[in-house]
Amino acid sequence: MTTFVFGHKNPDTDSVSSAIALSYLKNQLGFNTIPCVLGSINKETEYILKYFDQSMPKLIKNVKTQVKDLNFDVIKGVTPNSSILKAYKLMENNNQRTLPIVDKNNKLLGILTMKDIAMGLIQGDFYHLHTSLSNIVDALGGKIFVGDDRIIEGNISVIAFYYKTIQGSLDQNKIIIVGDRYDVIEHAIESKVKLIIVTGATELPDFYLKLAKNNDVPIISVPMDTYTTSHLINQCNYVSSIMKKKNIVKFNKNEYLEDIREEIINTNHINYPVIDDENIFLGFINRKHILKPSRKKVMLVDHNEYSQSADGLLEAEILEIVDHHKLGDICTNSPINFRNMPVGSTCTIIYEMFKEQNVDIPYKIAGILLSGIISDTLFFKSPTTTDLDKQAVEKLNSILNINIENFAMQIFKAGTSLEGQSIEEIFYKDFKEFLIEGHKVGIGQVFTLDIEDVFNRKKQFIKYINMIHTSKDYFLTLLLITDIIKEGSYLLFKCNYNNFISSAFQINAEQGVFAPNILSRKKQVVPKISESLSTIK
Repeated sequence: MTTFVFGHKNPDTDSVSSAIALSYLKNQLGFNTIPCVLGSINKETEYILKYFDQSMPKLIKNVKTQVKDLNFDVIKGVTPNSSILKAYKLMENNNQRTLPIVDKNNKLLGILTMKDIAMGLIQGDFYHLHTSLSNIVDALGGKIFVGDDRIIEGNISVIAFYYKTIQGSLDQNKIIIVGDRYDVIEHAIESKVKLIIVTGATELPDFYLKLAKNNDVPIISVPMDTYTTSHLINQCNYVSSIMKKKNIVKFNKNEYLEDIREEIINTNHINYPVIDDENIFLGFINRKHILKPSRKKVMLVDHNEYSQSADGLLEAEILEIVDHHKLGDICTNSPINFRNMPVGSTCTIIYEMFKEQNVDIPYKIAGILLSGIISDTLFFKSPTTTDLDKQAVEKLNSILNINIENFAMQIFKAGTSLEGQSIEEIFYKDFKEFLIEGHKVGIGQVFTLDIEDVFNRKKQFIKYINMIHTSKDYFLTLLLITDIIKEGSYLLFKCNYNNFISSAFQINAEQGVFAPNILSRKKQVVPKISESLSTIK
């Protein structure tokens, strides 16, 4: 099963870069992973991916368990023109109680159960046959004396009378079953019946074979006696005559387990077909599959809190976490690899993992790792920056050989442009929800060199922040507009406690106030909020 590697919601460059790099590393070590994102990437990240010719990670909505994640039973189906007896033998040999009926492209046409076969034997039309000549031969273990494969449809008669007794009763719609009664066979040929089935492995003289050929009357020989043949002939009919075609409860592979569970519990079916968007049959699921469902396998980077991660994470199996933030609330049922280091970027940790595993870093991966570190440390201006971050950038640039200063300004310029972006897009560009000292806090941060654009729309930003604050029931809703050059952040906010911003940041609590040296949400803003909240009774 493929493992998804992804960062937090509202992905930034460090989150995306670390997902790509960790996925590459794991694949080099024998895993089967793909890098993913949980939302749209920002302009900075887009610029970096294009600069290093790196493919966009897969966008996923959630990691909830889907039907396709279940270890459903893969079963080979039969076509509607197969015989009932063939279907029954297939079910019996494979201990199956339900069989899919599919077309030549494996599209689901219907289903057949043992109950359907049993009811056909009880309530079916025993005197009418509609099937192919080859079906009869295969089902009864016979061989063709005269004729080629064709559709056979007619009424069945078992002939045990003297031939003169049945004169006038045979016609072109008759299928007769007979033993070595040459007189009856000759009369049947001359009556141009639909088919003659000769029982007991009887061999016919050439005279009758030539006569049948001239009259285009097919003849087959079967090894069974007349009684057995007459009881089995009805099972040579097409399965389409008894299969269920309407009101089939089936599930698309992309449906979520939470959505289908109730229907499975409340319906009394043995198996439920699984199909794709083109109605291609994939397999069967039943109650046993939903009792212990398979779960999506995931690796998390740059976060370790449920609120910042993919929806449905509780349904997934977390294999590994690589992060540089404080410990969050994610827990697992069994031990996992959890790599957490106090550095400025998750990419720095993953660079260390490449070294430890002695895996060469190719040019593209080196580029996105370096970009992630530069972005998350604000080119070493953030207080989260460590010597390990600087050393990692130096070593990575020995692979790239680029002018780091110029490159850093290019990515910041690409990433900080707010042109054409709505209030909502800017607010959620890098937004995270925290539970701090028992209070729900929402903090967005945008790095920009175009501060004027924000303040031209200041009233609109405050109105939007107030709306989010109320709808999400936050204690504090805060937007940091961070000026990289000026090395500080402007604050727009709404708080349930009037003097909280003044207390937390030691500044005058007015909208748009500048907080010098406030660059890191993780290392500066969250600790200040936590410290102030601890003093509120």
